[in-house]
Amino acid sequence: MLTLTIDEIQKNLTSYLHQVAAGESIIIIESCKPIAQIKPVSPTSPQLRPYGLCAGEFIVPDDFDTPLPEDILNSFEGK
Repeated sequence: MLTLTIDEIQKNLTSYLHQVAAGESIIIIESCKPIAQIKPVSPTSPQLRPYGLCAGEFIVPDDFDTPLPEDILNSFEGK
């Protein structure tokens, strides 16, 4: 883990970012106190959710797609 001052990182930011991309973490200090940490982003690959993940856990009622009663629709519209 590298420890750098703000001035040091500003002088060669690109080089330090390449080191971060390679797996290195950097602590930035100001007046001998750490103020920030730059670390590599964990690789994330989008995983597709399996089909039928919750099969059998709930039942969709037959009237699922019927229109809502007028009084409920009015309350959504602030009437």
